[in-house]
Amino acid sequence: MKADLGLQVAANAFIEALTPIVASLDPATKAGDQAAARRRVTQEAWDLARAFIDTDRRATDDELWSLIVAFAPTLDPELINQTPESLRAQRTTDGARALLDTPSALFTELLRNDLATGSSWSTTYYEHAVAMGFMTASLDDYTDRAELVSIESFRTRLLTAIREGRLADEVPPDPTDPTDSGTTPQAGPAGMPGAPVTPAATPAMPGADAPGSAAAPEELPPARPIDDLLAELDDLVGMTEVKEEVKLVTNLLRVQKIRRERGLKTLEQSHHLIFTGNPGTGKTTVARLIAQIYRSLGVVARGQLVETDRSGLVAGFVGQTATKVVEAFDRADEGVLLIDEAYALVRGSDNDFGQEAIDTIVKLVEDRRDRVVVIAAGYPDEMDQFVGSNPGLASRFPKTLRFPDYSTDELLLIFQSLCDDANYLCDDGARAKVRAWIEAQPRVKGFGNGRLVRNLFERIVARQASRVVTIAEPTDIDLVMLLPADIPDPQPDTGTDAGAEPGPEPRPLPADG
Repeated sequence: MKADLGLQVAANAFIEALTPIVASLDPATKAGDQAAARRRVTQEAWDLARAFIDTDRRATDDELWSLIVAFAPTLDPELINQTPESLRAQRTTDGARALLDTPSALFTELLRNDLATGSSWSTTYYEHAVAMGFMTASLDDYTDRAELVSIESFRTRLLTAIREGRLADEVPPDPTDPTDSGTTPQAGPAGMPGAPVTPAATPAMPGADAPGSAAAPEELPPARPIDDLLAELDDLVGMTEVKEEVKLVTNLLRVQKIRRERGLKTLEQSHHLIFTGNPGTGKTTVARLIAQIYRSLGVVARGQLVETDRSGLVAGFVGQTATKVVEAFDRADEGVLLIDEAYALVRGSDNDFGQEAIDTIVKLVEDRRDRVVVIAAGYPDEMDQFVGSNPGLASRFPKTLRFPDYSTDELLLIFQSLCDDANYLCDDGARAKVRAWIEAQPRVKGFGNGRLVRNLFERIVARQASRVVTIAEPTDIDLVMLLPADIPDPQPDTGTDAGAEPGPEPRPLPADG
């Protein structure tokens, strides 16, 4: 019999943490009468373990042996006489994945108590249940994408309920959703914690950080909890598919980290990424979050993001280009190097040293694979040229994240977040004119997205300032209210503001990559 004890450790941690909480739900419970609470919590852990095993619709011998070893001492001693074959014959895990589709009755009861008393019992459940999920996924040498998707959906479902204070029994089942039947599978033969999440107060604005490469500080703050980083990712406007891919990458790393800590075999995988998309679509913001995620999961030690481009990598004389590339990697040591407009390295004359830079990057990516993660960013078609410029790039950059342009509604959300951050108000007429201005911009290659909206916002603020200075005694509302007159007329942006009253020149905002 082969059985990893990781599931037993995670299940026991769940049981020990939740038993006293469940016992305290009934004020009449005496200290010596906790057996019923323990049985209920143990059954919950059993159901969760079965569900996580079933996420990829197959139950391996390793998973089932681990299930037997984990629950024979706590749930049913007869389990020790079972085998993977007998559990499959009894269909112990078949269909159990549906248990993850809806928060359980126990979780809902804990959340209801939290809302009534200010406790954090549902968070304790969440932390230990998610830890069981990742531990279960780590039992097999290969982690299926379906497992990661199911764990992430479960994690998000519970976390959303906690953050929004939404009880499961307050949301009726969707009759059009075949997975939302309101029923749960029957039980089987017997019938690692993170930190609390601090949600962001307002939607985050991608691409607002200043560019440039800076050496990592001598002392770093503690690594941030993964849940905090993923919550910040969720708060970014749009980018649904990008967020899903980042979460899957994160969850796979969590599984591999557990296997590594338990001395199990791990898969060698490249952490380098390709980002494609127009400017202003949040690539730098996501890269910075990924750098912090990589640090929290031990992929890199420091997690700083260093940004560079062709001008920072290519020199004009023989022998200098390789040195510049090495210097960029040195600055990014134990962190992430973001190469913006990486395709520009491919372009140039026969005497250009861009190809030398690419060849040096390929060598350093291999030589420093345990110290530096590289993200290469640029337009989609041109990035294909970049990857094709050296035979070693495709294998070293196996995953591409595609950043779509923002919709008009998403750009309006970004505009509103800028107003909120700067304490400006925007009346309905002004907001409608902002929408019309955004819709007048041609959605062509190079469309500025978030950068375009930031520049528009600063132009509007400049126009508003020019208007307000003409008011003899402006009120507080006058000082912060944006009116239709402050909004440029809807027309393609030319970078100028003809017809605007004289005022301060808007400060140019940095691109986000």
